[in-house]
Amino acid sequence: MRASALNPPATALQWLVRLIHVWALLGGVVLLAVVLMTTVSAVMGFLLASPFPGDFELTEMGVAIAAFAFLPYCQLTFSNVSADIFTQNAGPTVNRWLSRLGSFIAFIFSLLLIWRMFVGLKDYQTYLETTTILQIPIWYAFVPTLGSLILLALAAVVTLMYPEGGDSPTPH
Repeated sequence: MRASALNPPATALQWLVRLIHVWALLGGVVLLAVVLMTTVSAVMGFLLASPFPGDFELTEMGVAIAAFAFLPYCQLTFSNVSADIFTQNAGPTVNRWLSRLGSFIAFIFSLLLIWRMFVGLKDYQTYLETTTILQIPIWYAFVPTLGSLILLALAAVVTLMYPEGGDSPTPH
């Protein structure tokens, strides 16, 4: 984890970093709620033969929302998967440019995902598809997912500006 990406100099960037941290924490809360709901449902199913109806639908939606909520934080903290074995002997300049290349690819990929998720959201709203048991509109899960992808694009811009090991301002 690099301090420069976590503590950029401008106030707007500091707010963005805080928002990304809070967003990831909210993703953790959603995941915790899914775990608790699944546990209660399993216990009720075992003891009373009456599991929580629609638990798998809520699990699908909750895990997807949580997973996407973690992506901006992973980008911001350079926690994505990397093959350091190939770059460990490279100099700081090469590593900085490889980090920038990775951030650029993450930015382009996030824009592609934003576009396609928005198209998917509009389709689900148009055709009013819902989950089978609880009848929850499926497009509801797309809204926080799109928020996560927008934050991912912004996090990619921050890491493009402040690549790992790059010239960056000192932390506050």
